[in-house]
Amino acid sequence: MALPPEKARVVIVGGGVIGCSVAYHLTKLGWTDVVLLERKQLTSGTTWHAAGLIAQLRATQNMTRLAKYSQELYGNLEAETGVATGFRRNGSITVALSEERREEILRQASMARAFGVEVEEISPLELKTRYPHLNTEDVKAAVYLDKDGQGDPANIALAMARGARQRGAQIIERTKVTGFVKDGRRITGVSWEAEGESGTIACDHVVNCAGMWGHEVGRQMGVNVPLHACEHFYIVTDTVPGLGQLPVLRVPEECAYYKEDAGKILLGAFEPVAKPWGMKGIPEDFEFDQLPEDFDHFEPILEQAVNRMPLLAEAGIHTFFNGPESFTPDDAYHLGLAPEMDNVWVAAGFNSIGIQSAGGAGMALAAWMDSGEKPFDLGDVDIARMQPFQGNRTYLFERSKETLGLLYADHFPYRQKATARGIRRSPLHEALKAEGAVFGEVSGWERANWFADPGQVAAYDYSWKRQNWFENSAREHKAIRENVGIYDMTSFGKIRVEGPDAEAFLNHVSASNLSVPVGKIVYSQFLNGSGGIEADVTITRLSETVFLVVTPAATRIADQAWMRRHLGDHRVTLTDMTAAEAVICVMGPNARKLLQKVSPDDFGNDANPFGTCQDIEIGMAVARAHRVTYVGELGWELYVSADMAAYVFEVLRDAGRDLDAKLCGLHMMDSCRIEKGFRHFGHDISSEDHILEAGLGFAIKKTDVPYIGREAVERKREQGLQRRLVQFLLSDPEPLLYHAEPIVRDGRITGYLSSGNYGHHLGGAVGLGYVPCAGETAQDVLASSYEIEVAGRRISATASLRPLYDPKSERVKV
Repeated sequence: MALPPEKARVVIVGGGVIGCSVAYHLTKLGWTDVVLLERKQLTSGTTWHAAGLIAQLRATQNMTRLAKYSQELYGNLEAETGVATGFRRNGSITVALSEERREEILRQASMARAFGVEVEEISPLELKTRYPHLNTEDVKAAVYLDKDGQGDPANIALAMARGARQRGAQIIERTKVTGFVKDGRRITGVSWEAEGESGTIACDHVVNCAGMWGHEVGRQMGVNVPLHACEHFYIVTDTVPGLGQLPVLRVPEECAYYKEDAGKILLGAFEPVAKPWGMKGIPEDFEFDQLPEDFDHFEPILEQAVNRMPLLAEAGIHTFFNGPESFTPDDAYHLGLAPEMDNVWVAAGFNSIGIQSAGGAGMALAAWMDSGEKPFDLGDVDIARMQPFQGNRTYLFERSKETLGLLYADHFPYRQKATARGIRRSPLHEALKAEGAVFGEVSGWERANWFADPGQVAAYDYSWKRQNWFENSAREHKAIRENVGIYDMTSFGKIRVEGPDAEAFLNHVSASNLSVPVGKIVYSQFLNGSGGIEADVTITRLSETVFLVVTPAATRIADQAWMRRHLGDHRVTLTDMTAAEAVICVMGPNARKLLQKVSPDDFGNDANPFGTCQDIEIGMAVARAHRVTYVGELGWELYVSADMAAYVFEVLRDAGRDLDAKLCGLHMMDSCRIEKGFRHFGHDISSEDHILEAGLGFAIKKTDVPYIGREAVERKREQGLQRRLVQFLLSDPEPLLYHAEPIVRDGRITGYLSSGNYGHHLGGAVGLGYVPCAGETAQDVLASSYEIEVAGRRISATASLRPLYDPKSERVKV
């Protein structure tokens, strides 16, 4: 047996399909000093028993890009490596049995067209022709993707392993990783043992591709990799005479998928309540293992399947299989540079889509490792989105019961996770709950999304149409636009940047000018070397040496990690202050009137102009009032010490009753911000969206002080914009927009919406999306005719490059 070398540029831990893919793609980029260590045998964890479904369409363009890349790769691997992957494009069909699911799959079909994926809507009659064994009596609609396919999971992995070996990688089996040598924020060595031998590999990089062991290996590395194994069931029938080659079939409302393989039918399930596995650890001898059968658990799925495909009642069951798969808290896999360390990378937790994802994920991670920057926006799967508490084993056990089933559940807009809730709460939580708040969850934070009326059930009733809270949120929206509303934004990430070099450091990482007076608030972006937006923040100067960076709740860890990695020699400390202060927002034309009722301080424009903060008294407490807005109205964010927050809220609530101040939720905030054209990080702006093309050039500093991304900004100004972020308002007040709906320019699909919501004040759904404009002026862009496609229907839309609501921002400065 070959022993590991003493040194390597990178050590990959885990020899499943993703570990093999990372090795393959790193060597393709010229990395020859690559070592992959596998504890047992390649593919022996979960890869070997995967179903091997390979679809193109995912929920976002970049995830679709990765899935399409996987397909193209697998189709060519045999010619390159001589290992047959079994890949064939036999197409896939998804059916809908209800009107709600029909809306979902037709919206997905529209999204596919925007992403360049070939898709065909087929009738129940056409479905019967393509899948003659199917009971189609209750089918409402179906979509067919002819380029989808299936493959042999183990051979796909082995083909990539051979490709990596051919370019110099060492792939060593029967070698267990036992520990890591650390030096500050870096791992400098990987310890191993194999058949009585042991040693340590010195290395520059480590990649955690340990699959369902990823959580455990992550803890050894000092990084958080939240995932949990669940039991995953399928059956394989005996050979069915005359079956023929069939497309992959998904019937999500029955939690089932079907594929034909070698004349047999494989029926798999993603049941609503899953069975977590391995809570006390995975057995040391686990290798190509399967779990005990549980026919009682699988039986409800099988009963529906026999009705859907009657031949199952006659075909014998050749195999009943139960094997583990790893699932993450949000059903998105983990990819990227771990925020806790500077040379530890993660590719794990693939939620039963590892085969279709591995090719693209390995390519993207290798490119990121090679260049030091993400090749495109990977925010959906970036490991930095995970919160430290999400590595808690009890939390993972409870959440994993739900996440497996969510793969085939209705993907309703605004759908909230039901399990493992209530972990992070604002000091206002109980007070808001008593007033009818209905909470959603972001990064573990419970946040009031809307307020139920007295007698109304304080819970979501999901739909693709207007949901049960639509009118509630409309009234909250109206209060913000016409009177005054109060809402809780305690979940904001708050990072204190302190030290003698704080100003110089922030001028280095920020595209904006932070050489400002004490009390000034600066809206800013952190850019990468391509001019893409890594963070969208406000920065408040609290003193000569102290600034407060305020970030979205979901990006605090990523934003703090970004700053830490660019500290250099600056004498600065970074401190997470998120839990220390609550944030109570008072917004609307009467916001000043409400604050004047509870505070002796001056809230006029001379004492507290827009974009500044001041220390104030409220009742018997103190707070810091930031005059900024994300809803486009006069207003303040009140930063209050957590111990005083409940009291301050009571004072505001009591005083606000005379003004008919309304408690508001975050659905209101999103509908107001999109009317104003404010960008949402992760949707409208991301690491691959250039700051100038996003329409945020006004935030860039006008001084000669260098900053990260400056060259890319200057280059773009010289070359001209390739696309522009445009705001759209539908002419028909009925349809709703969410995201990814195609933008149709002069009859041709030219892009898609990055975000959407209903503009209650404007009287229709509003969306933001990028429109290609190379060589065009702004007037050229607006001279076109625009439509937005919603579930196959095209609706005319007004396009604007300035906010449709209050274009001169006069209302925020009154």
